[in-house]
Amino acid sequence: MKKIAAVLFTVLMVISLTACGGGKDSTEERISDTGSTAENTSAENDSTEKISSDPSSESENNANGSETNILVAYFSATNTTKGVAEHIANGLNADLYEIVPEQPYTDADLNYHDDNSRSTIEMNDPTARPAISGSVDNMEKYNIVFIGYPIWWGEAPRILSTFVESYDFSGKTIVPFCTSGGSGVGSSATNLEALTGGAEWLAGTRLNGGSSRDEIAEWVNGLGLGITAE
Repeated sequence: MKKIAAVLFTVLMVISLTACGGGKDSTEERISDTGSTAENTSAENDSTEKISSDPSSESENNANGSETNILVAYFSATNTTKGVAEHIANGLNADLYEIVPEQPYTDADLNYHDDNSRSTIEMNDPTARPAISGSVDNMEKYNIVFIGYPIWWGEAPRILSTFVESYDFSGKTIVPFCTSGGSGVGSSATNLEALTGGAEWLAGTRLNGGSSRDEIAEWVNGLGLGITAE
């Protein structure tokens, strides 16, 4: 009986050890799978980080104007400046705003041969501020503002004085441009700059009403503003 009991005891021990060994293998497999899953998750996270920090994505964001907001504001009594402003806005995918006088200018108003014409009277009065119809929505969101105008009597029309005095341009970069039959920008831009504060004004330039989009884009891209016109 003692021998039988010893044999039975030995058999039970062998069965017990075998069961323990099988449980250990199963547990190790589960740990291995978890490690593999964590490794895959880590790889996916690394991939996501690489995509989010891809320089090409950042460049695309800049090109789409997500970081640089640009406004092209212009006054154009005869539509000459309008064409130039549209080329700039289209090339930069910028917002376009027309400075519209509350009282439109007639041909008689623009007769510079008439000392009593509206434009002559306004230009002879530095304090004249013709009223503007409407306003720029959310001017604060723009960090670059192009301002275009024709040259009247060697200056920017007085309605431009109304415009620049109507907003806070602090921290913005202002790019003035003008159109004319032959006169350059002269002191028109610096005189407008004197009416504002806290903005960085670039040197003004004269553009021809017949300038092509490519010619205007070349000028814009040479301003050193980190923006690209097409």
